[in-house]
Amino acid sequence: MFAEKNDLKNNIYQYQIDQITEGDDSIVLQAIETAIDEVKSYLEPNDKKEYLDGRLRYDVNAIFSATGSDRNALILNHVLTVSKWYIIDLANVDILYEMAKERYDRSISWLKKLNKGEVNLSSLPQLNQDSTDGEIEEIKPFAMGSRPKFNHE
Repeated sequence: MFAEKNDLKNNIYQYQIDQITEGDDSIVLQAIETAIDEVKSYLEPNDKKEYLDGRLRYDVNAIFSATGSDRNALILNHVLTVSKWYIIDLANVDILYEMAKERYDRSISWLKKLNKGEVNLSSLPQLNQDSTDGEIEEIKPFAMGSRPKFNHE
């Protein structure tokens, strides 16, 4: 798994996790899995033609199959921030809720920028642009033309 309960120690104290989840590790694991899915959703390209504009396409499977020190630290931190949000969503025990919400919002904002190509992360594995699935027509940077002339007859 890309992130584990032990990784959360950098984002939330263990006693806080135990108080919120009442020691139920399945809640923590579900929060981590949910966070991984959410972060993946920002990195995965979709079928919209606007995503074929030359922005980097990341190899999401390679990113999230990494373990240990092979994991990208920035992506891991965003996963942990989102995981923390899902954990404290259950209860607010000795945690600055507004600070956690602010950090969650910042993570999501950054992931959206990464998705749009406004920021790039060169340390992430990328998909080869030539090895796309299916036929994709060449995208031109802009189109020009006019409507047919209207004629009253």
